Amino acid sequence: MAEKLFSTADREIIIEAIRAAEKETSGEIQVHIENHTSGDVLDRAAEVFETLKMHQTQHRNAVLFYLAIEDHQFAILGDAGINRVVPENFWEKIKEEMIVHFKKGSYTEGLRKGIEMSGQQLQQHFPYEQKGDINELPDEISFG
Repeated sequence: MAEKLFSTADREIIIEAIRAAEKETSGEIQVHIENHTSGDVLDRAAEVFETLKMHQTQHRNAVLFYLAIEDHQFAILGDAGINRVVPENFWEKIKEEMIVHFKKGSYTEGLRKGIEMSGQQLQQHFPYEQKGDINELPDEISFG
């Protein structure tokens, strides 16, 4: 179900949002979508974060957007490097914006907007480093 919810065009919009955000920052953004989560959504997001090896970025500046579609739950998880520098309520502001779109069934737009907002903040704290900056994590959406 999770994969079927996002058309090829939807996936391209999300991937392009990731690429656009990462052009301006050394930060890394990934999206993982599942049908269900067992237990707490933040705990599951942390498991996925580790499985995807997101904690291994050079500056510890990766962000995971995790969605459990059928459970109507999602989490945004930033690594230690990000959480040290962003305002305390940063992730909540992004989640609130995403919820507006999710309530309308616009998952793609909600993700696109959340990724864009994260990228803007990452740009301030982790600007793109022209010399030696590599894409440390894949931009593709992962499905569970």
